[in-house]
Amino acid sequence: MKQNMGATKDMGKMLGGDEEKDPDAAKKEEERQEALRQEEEERKAKYAKMEAEREVMRQGIRDKYGIKKKEEKEAEAQAALEANAEGSLTRTKKAIPPGCGDEEEEEEESILDTVIKYLPGPLQDMFKK
Repeated sequence: MKQNMGATKDMGKMLGGDEEKDPDAAKKEEERQEALRQEEEERKAKYAKMEAEREVMRQGIRDKYGIKKKEEKEAEAQAALEANAEGSLTRTKKAIPPGCGDEEEEEEESILDTVIKYLPGPLQDMFKK
């Protein structure tokens, strides 16, 4: 199925004509894939080495300034909680956030005042007494 209309071999391939089969194509593709895998492994090793060097530098800074890692802080806090709850039969109580429950009466008054503002005049007089 050769086309003799002046088209090049590449043009024939693009149009869906017969493709030339490379006898070593499978071998070349396998070598290419192996090279890609090797490059990826080398890249990962390079970045692992760089990250290890950075971590050594970070640890030196932590030691110099007495800073602890986040994981270490969390582990110490968890250990402190467990030590406090060792003899307890119930779960630990959660701390009440500041401002919760302190000014309930004032909030109710301000809400009531807000509602009264929107009532008609005679009803406002009834609630103010």
